[in-house]
Amino acid sequence: MADIDAIFKAYDVRGVVPDQLDAALCGQIGAAFARFVRDRAEAERAAGGTAAKPKRVLVARDMRPSGIELAAAFAEGVQRQGLDVVDLGLASTDLVFFAAGRLDAPGAMFTASHNPAQYNGIKLCLAGARPVGEDTGLGDIRRLAASGVGSAPTEVGRIEELDLLDEFAAHVRSFVDVAALRPLRVVADTANGMGGLVVPRVFEGLPFELDILYGDLDGTFPNHPADPIQLENLRDLQARVRATGADVGLAFDGDADRVFLVDDTGEPLSGSTTTAIVAARVLEREPGATILHNLICSKAVPEVILEHGGTPVRTRVGHSFIKQVMVETGAAFGGEHSAHYYFRDNFRADSGSIAALVVLEQICKAGVPLSELRKPYDRYAASGEINTTVDDPAAVIERVAGGYPDATQDRVDGLTVDLGDWWFNLRPSNTEPLLRLNLEAPTREAVDAHVAEVRAAMTKG
Repeated sequence: MADIDAIFKAYDVRGVVPDQLDAALCGQIGAAFARFVRDRAEAERAAGGTAAKPKRVLVARDMRPSGIELAAAFAEGVQRQGLDVVDLGLASTDLVFFAAGRLDAPGAMFTASHNPAQYNGIKLCLAGARPVGEDTGLGDIRRLAASGVGSAPTEVGRIEELDLLDEFAAHVRSFVDVAALRPLRVVADTANGMGGLVVPRVFEGLPFELDILYGDLDGTFPNHPADPIQLENLRDLQARVRATGADVGLAFDGDADRVFLVDDTGEPLSGSTTTAIVAARVLEREPGATILHNLICSKAVPEVILEHGGTPVRTRVGHSFIKQVMVETGAAFGGEHSAHYYFRDNFRADSGSIAALVVLEQICKAGVPLSELRKPYDRYAASGEINTTVDDPAAVIERVAGGYPDATQDRVDGLTVDLGDWWFNLRPSNTEPLLRLNLEAPTREAVDAHVAEVRAAMTKG
């Protein structure tokens, strides 16, 4: 069996196949997840709750070749615990979360998102698309998988297939006023990921001319990595937008739950800018709503939320954390710098497709190109995410913190240092052995200077 401790992260399971994640371990995790959801429901009922006895688990996978064997092993583990399996087949992660909400059943999505082809992983959720993270059950599942889940029911669960793609596409379209849409030329780079399956179905019947770039499902990623936060992976999309005179470019990650946008001039929008645009639209529909933004988002995001009459709430990074805060605050929307966009009416789950349509709707209503629409939301210069491999991340963070004793600091997620006209966050990756630096300042020149300053502090002996 592969190494279980290495693959359980803060809010999902992820590792190299087969060295860290193999079929045997996925079978154990499937059995552990089934036992976890059964035990959790029993505990809720014992405490006077009304949790229904779980009967089935949803299982889906992205286009990575390893997902076929791993998802099947997981499903067998679930069945050994007496629960049925609903096989959703090839799916995007946001489709799986929609299914978990729509069918009120726990789910498992086999994907490693933006990671290279040799990786795979599992994103888990409870019935109603409730999150499973380190503080909401993932640790319990790891312990069960590591120790074995004990005796199982004598009756093995059944398995059935279910196709929810059309229903999901209709759900995505329900977030916009279709009658307000007008013809636009849209290029979508799906990076050989699940967007190649989902995006064309979402756009069916809409007045958009859709040009799909790298739409073939191929988990070896023959064209470029499915990691749109890295600017080099946007170059082909930018070139296609400029060459064809398109109005918008959409860049999806491997499991298609994230989207970055490129405007009509070929210039990318940050996840923060897209968050601010969507937040303004949500507050137009729901005045006074609470809007979440993670601590790496631009300061422009809470500024826009306040200007539009909303209540901004700052959170740590990661989908399981943000979904939990949405429950606690009743927030209507939440956004992350990494292009995860969460909607309360999407079972509090994130969806790149929903966010993309909301921005396209805003372009249509405003009657101006995205290069104009974005201007009120682009207020500061940012470094983007700069990754550095270090031997001792904790020691580096402490060394950097000590270099700014007079600045405002917090440890909500890694280290955030605010010096008034510029700020930065330095945090360990939850999925890779890296430190991630994000920095914002008034100008590009100031960003470059401060990045050099912080990186020098990171490497100082």
